[in-house]
Amino acid sequence: MKLTRGGEYGIRGMLYLAMQPEASVTLLSEISTAQNISESYLAKIFQTLTKAGLVRSHRGFKGGYSLGRPADEITVKDIIEGIEGPIALNHCAQKVSNCSEEYRCKIQNVWKDAQDAMVGVLDGTTLADLVEETAMGQS
Repeated sequence: MKLTRGGEYGIRGMLYLAMQPEASVTLLSEISTAQNISESYLAKIFQTLTKAGLVRSHRGFKGGYSLGRPADEITVKDIIEGIEGPIALNHCAQKVSNCSEEYRCKIQNVWKDAQDAMVGVLDGTTLADLVEETAMGQS
């Protein structure tokens, strides 16, 4: 699995939101500038994240974006899946596999173990964790 640019930008944009004061609303242009991401591309990504419930869109004069849930309740896995769909290392690691060799393929368990390890790391890392690591790196 290779993380797309959209997934990477989604994580960076949401990390920026998580680093803002709680309950603040941040302009898309501010996030775009701070993260060096095209504003129009970031708007598409945030639209997808809004539909997934990870980002909240605020309209009007003081409009912008905020996190849809607390940072300690949003995992990196949530963000990636919100943008790209279910994470699968390959078709063998998907919940439903259409592989005709499944009954005699011994590598399937290796793919499943690798998939479980990767998803475990992504699901075990929250935005709050990333904010803390970022703050420690700036000290």
